[in-house]
Amino acid sequence: MLDIAICDDDPGQLALIHSYTAQFVQENNIQASIHQFMHPDELLRTCEKRRYHLYILDIVMPMLNGVEVGKTIREHDQQAIILYATSEPSFALQSFATNPINYLLKPIDKQQLFRTLSLAVSKLNLPQEHTCTVKTQEGMRVLRFSEIVCCEYCDHTVIYTLTDARTVTTKVIKGTFSHHIEPLLKDKRFLRPHVSYILNMEYVEGFTKTRFTLRSGLSVPIVAKQYCTIRDTYLDYLATKGQL
Repeated sequence: MLDIAICDDDPGQLALIHSYTAQFVQENNIQASIHQFMHPDELLRTCEKRRYHLYILDIVMPMLNGVEVGKTIREHDQQAIILYATSEPSFALQSFATNPINYLLKPIDKQQLFRTLSLAVSKLNLPQEHTCTVKTQEGMRVLRFSEIVCCEYCDHTVIYTLTDARTVTTKVIKGTFSHHIEPLLKDKRFLRPHVSYILNMEYVEGFTKTRFTLRSGLSVPIVAKQYCTIRDTYLDYLATKGQL
């Protein structure tokens, strides 16, 4: 899943860049999540809890310009790709301090943006997306691993909570919950902190000795006897992502 953040204080330009970017990922069959921000402070507050693969930043914005935003992002993430899209050419030299992939002048040329996005995707080397198929009352559903926040075993069914707060409930499953979630547990993002729960560590906001809190506001219990092992597994995961 490609996570993209677009920040521009002009609603029209924000909508246009979002539209072009959405068209690019659709035409190239790329699974992507595109988030829009009208104020740099809003983007930076969100970045305290999550990271994006690609940032498309305006430069002339209130309170904090895009170059300063890029510098703040770079303090915590050296791997992210930064692209500037602005009507002001005079910041081009300053922008090099954040190692951007390109500096596009408005009005944005769609094909030039597409070429830059193609280059960005090639540099990111995103992992291949994995999916699972679940049987529901409405029929078969294919779920991307990256959109699964957590799942809970309840009354012989499994309730999947997805990134956009949707839930998908299986029919009564055959076999055990452990067998059902085997494919997920082979993915390093997933952790089973409780006999009836599994969660995607990408979406953890914090934890205590008794539970994980997810960005969606959900909480998942932790088995007391396994706390140390679960804590170490989660901290190891953060370390591999460079978040410790």
